[in-house]
Amino acid sequence: MNRPLFVAFDGPKGTGKTTLLEAVTQALRAEGNKVVRLCEKKSDPFRGETMALVNQVARTPCADLELQICQRLADSRAWISQQILPKQPADSIILIDRWYPSDAAFRRLVPFAQILQLNLERDVQVPDLHVGVVTAPSISWARAAARSRGLNSTVMHTLQEHVASSETFERAVAEHGWVLCRNEGSVEDATKQIVAEVQSLVVGLPI
Repeated sequence: MNRPLFVAFDGPKGTGKTTLLEAVTQALRAEGNKVVRLCEKKSDPFRGETMALVNQVARTPCADLELQICQRLADSRAWISQQILPKQPADSIILIDRWYPSDAAFRRLVPFAQILQLNLERDVQVPDLHVGVVTAPSISWARAAARSRGLNSTVMHTLQEHVASSETFERAVAEHGWVLCRNEGSVEDATKQIVAEVQSLVVGLPI
């Protein structure tokens, strides 16, 4: 490849994104690929200021403040697109945990179509492969609740909110043509699906 392949993983809490991401990383590396793992929140230099606003809007919901947060997150992704992604090896596969959407985005007053447009206007890099990881909301809710850190969400507090978030996310996956990975069976099966999708893209890239 003469440029990196950019693959993003998104999905509601508890769908197994991190576990799947680790399994896909291992599988791709076992095949001799150079894999770079990135995390949006760890690469974002403005995360602290943005999360302060998220905490504020969680206490007092406000459409104008929600829009500011979405704009700040899009600005951060634009910064990552300009400062982080171009520095990765040209022959690598970049895997990133979260990109455009988040649980917060899907319970806000700002429509996801508008959030996506904010990113496109800022030339945020479009993933070569965008994987939407989903499960039945009851499964992902139980998984998230069983973790040692619990649900660990600033904005998601009830099963009803989680169901609404999951349903909106799955609609977005279909509307935007992302790859849907239903991670309700074995991690091995989900990993094989994603690795096959990545391999098909690698074959199609210029050498």
